[in-house]
Parts: sequence; C-alpha cells; structure tokens
Amino acid sequence: MSETEIRDDRAAGRLEAVGDGEVVGRIEYFVLEAPERALVPVHTIVEPAHEGKGIAGSLARELYALAEREGVPVAPLCPYVVRWAERHPEAAPPADPRLLSAAKDWLRAHPDRF
Repeated sequence: MSETEIRDDRAAGRLEAVGDGEVVGRIEYFVLEAPERALVPVHTIVEPAHEGKGIAGSLARELYALAEREGVPVAPLCPYVVRWAERHPEAAPPADPRLLSAAKDWLRAHPDRF
C-alpha cells in the first residue's frame, strides 16, 4: 500500500485515512458549538484488512493537530481516542469536563447522527 493520506470531510463529519484511492479508516465526529466550539470524536473505524498499521493512531494525532490549528479543544467520546489521548498527553490536552458533558448531551439529543 502507498502512503496513507488523511483528509477532513467536515461536511460529513469524518476524518478519513485514504490509501490507494480507498478510505481505509476514519474518525466520525461532530463540531460542538456551545458552550464553546470543540471537535467531538465519537467513533474510530479501521477496515479489517488495514488494522494493526497505525492508522487509528494517525487519525487521532491528526484530529488533535487539526483542533490545534483551528484553536479549538477536543472533547473525545470515542473510547479509542480517549485511550490515545491518555497515552499522548504531549499532543492531546485533557478534555474540559463541561465540554464532555455538553458533547454527551448533544449526542443524546441527536440519536440518529451516529
């Protein structure tokens, strides 16, 4: 497989890892607007044939880098991203508990979104 490219499909709420012209992994997320703007990852998915290649970690790292470039925090609800952030505190600042609470409330209010 050639090098994996990561691209943000903001309209669809997906950060996608693309290799050889196909999406091989993704983080599904939404943008929380209140109490402040934040990126909220909900699911991390890597296609079975591509597991174990570091794709999920690359996606998580890029999600935090994207948030930093935009000047917004990350409020992770995805268990994988939560664990990744715990292992990489240099790249993933701790989430604000009030943003996590607001993100959970948003998700409960939009059950068909994910």
